[in-house]
Amino acid sequence: MTEIIFVKFLDLIMNKLINEFEEITRWPKKRIDKEFIVNFLSTKFQSGIEYSEKEVNLIIKKHHIFNDIPLLRRELISKKYLARTQDCSRYWKN
Repeated sequence: MTEIIFVKFLDLIMNKLINEFEEITRWPKKRIDKEFIVNFLSTKFQSGIEYSEKEVNLIIKKHHIFNDIPLLRRELISKKYLARTQDCSRYWKN
């Protein structure tokens, strides 16, 4: 982890966006914090693996506690961290 990313990670922990269990506690207001949170969440997916929507939801659920799986899934897709089939049946890390 580069120093800048590590400092930002510590900042997010101090602002209580990520708790000590590496769970996202709330959706941030600042754009830069949103981007970091989505990037952080994307690291929980492995390249080269296809996931069902249910599997994606379970991974997201495991790493956040504010109960908005659809928001985080949409952000992962819109920011191109994850891609999916048109029928949304399969997802993979970009």
